[in-house]
Amino acid sequence: MSLSIGIVGLPNVGKSTLFNILTKKGVEAANYPFCTIDPNVGVVKVPDFRLDKLAEVSKPLKIIYTTIEFVDIAGLVAGASKGEGLGNKFLAHIRECDAICEVIRDFKDPNIIHVGGKIDPASDRATINLELVLADLATIEKRLDRTKRDSKSGDKELIWQVIILEKINKHLAVEGSVRELTFTDEEMIFVKTLNLLTIKPIIYLLNIDENHSDKIKAKSGEELIKINVRLENEIASLPEEEQAEYIKELGLTQSGLDKLIQSSYRILGLETFFTTGADESRAWTIKTGTLAPQAAGVIHTDFIKGFVRAEVINWEKFISAGSEAKAKELGLIKTEGKDYVVKDGDVCNFLINK
Repeated sequence: MSLSIGIVGLPNVGKSTLFNILTKKGVEAANYPFCTIDPNVGVVKVPDFRLDKLAEVSKPLKIIYTTIEFVDIAGLVAGASKGEGLGNKFLAHIRECDAICEVIRDFKDPNIIHVGGKIDPASDRATINLELVLADLATIEKRLDRTKRDSKSGDKELIWQVIILEKINKHLAVEGSVRELTFTDEEMIFVKTLNLLTIKPIIYLLNIDENHSDKIKAKSGEELIKINVRLENEIASLPEEEQAEYIKELGLTQSGLDKLIQSSYRILGLETFFTTGADESRAWTIKTGTLAPQAAGVIHTDFIKGFVRAEVINWEKFISAGSEAKAKELGLIKTEGKDYVVKDGDVCNFLINK
């Protein structure tokens, strides 16, 4: 499934450096047919040690990781919602992304000028978030005026929409984000059609140095991660086989970029299942709670209609068994039907009626 994260922030916060590091970890577009890559889009493989372990057992001809797109959106400035800088264009780019990664500067460097004149992470976050709120407020006010006017006909659907729009408008007016509001499933269907910026999941990426502060906190439904982008640049400059050893020497358990990718999965409610065999071992991305037929449909849409059953085993049990044949012999592979909810880490073999 396609997944894109928009990288936003004020100028000179390390946003473009982060994007450049990410593209070093990228994959060639040729490996992913029908994928058009613009200059400001980087397709990055999602590292997964579980897939590596499965491949050690299956010894496939190829290993295919799942991917994530990062979109480098040029620096926003105060007034972007009113067209300052190239605001409208960049806000439109954010609308096309599944989630937002907001880079906030918390490092000192006299050679890199801060647009606000001082290092103030809380103020920087407030500036960006306000621009997103104001852009949404303009969208909602326009839609609300039109819907109110049309609802005078007595149309119950439009009257219902006015109630929702007023709820959103009231919250935005006090600089609140739409993701903080709760909606019924039916209401959410309508809200998604509004294509609002502040309903998107958000990751705050604090670009730190050794003297960073801890003033920024994440609210419920948000993610906050701290990454030393300059250090990550050093890690990314090494050959891939040397990066893990350097990360270990630094006393870290993983690179900051891997942390960002994992955070993106969490905030979007995504999970990974695997297929493995002699031809290929492959990771697939699904939404949490996906049923077996729909998971099969990620491989090929025809598999949904032709789904018969799924043979499923947890990745750790597969590795422990040492082979698919041994796993079957030990009774570790379970047969599941259409109501089975695929779990993160499942190794699946789908039986399809062609």
